[in-house]
Amino acid sequence: MGLGDVIMALVGPILEMIAPLMPGDIFPYFFSWDYFQRPLIAAVMVTIVAGILGCYLLIQHLALMGDGLAHVAFGGVAIGIVLGATAPVSYALVFSITASILIHEMQYREMLTGDASIAIFLTGMLALGLVVLRLGGGAITTDIEAYLFGSLYMINESDLDLISFVCIGSVIVLAFIRNGLLACAIDPVSARVQGIPVRTIGLMFSVTTAAVVVVMVQVVGTLLVTALLVTPAATAQLISRSFRQCILWTQAFGFSSVILGIYFSAEYDTGGGSMIALVAAIIFAVVAISKVTLNAFIKADDNLN
Repeated sequence: MGLGDVIMALVGPILEMIAPLMPGDIFPYFFSWDYFQRPLIAAVMVTIVAGILGCYLLIQHLALMGDGLAHVAFGGVAIGIVLGATAPVSYALVFSITASILIHEMQYREMLTGDASIAIFLTGMLALGLVVLRLGGGAITTDIEAYLFGSLYMINESDLDLISFVCIGSVIVLAFIRNGLLACAIDPVSARVQGIPVRTIGLMFSVTTAAVVVVMVQVVGTLLVTALLVTPAATAQLISRSFRQCILWTQAFGFSSVILGIYFSAEYDTGGGSMIALVAAIIFAVVAISKVTLNAFIKADDNLN
């Protein structure tokens, strides 16, 4: 029994209990059938970890990190498919982790800024993947499209095992380095003076981000990783007054995006990953507009008084 099966055994009965309360014709099956429970559990786990990572990435002005590593992962997947690998996602893991380490080292050694190094790897690895596909006689097949736009509803037992392992491992790592990571994210110079191992923590965070991005590609696809990694965290920043509040609001917005996205995609037969991304963007727009409108009313009231 794999880790995914253990989680299914623990969470499955709870989902089945609340299945009758769920609206829609198709959506309740995500709580009552194993085949549909698997993508729901995977999406929720990925969202929880992505929300935490997103908050730290935004503090460090590395919002493009997830997008860049997702494109690197696509290059690895393309190479794995051309080479006939049974698990091309393993190539994606190797390529993404290697790229994350190189990006961190170039930024740490002040060779390039974070955004510049991310952009180089993003375009370079995406181009490499497309060239390898063409040279290997391949094309944009169904498998390739699944990695570009996500294959949420095609997650099987082995996929859930990998997602569960990466997500749980990432939460453990982030919990272990959380205090030092926050100090490094806010002021790395002061953190270094205080004796905090800035380089080691940065490397651990980079590798963790790379691993999570790879499993995110299976849920929302290469082109939509930012939707779960950045958008909920950016929405939370609009209304949060502390980092802890930002983490909590990020989880709320991310969870809402996943549940509503899966609901609408199931009921209206649209792509799961794309609908989740769209819902996350709509939530951001609603919160941003509401905040601007509320601030305008407050200022107008202050002027009248």
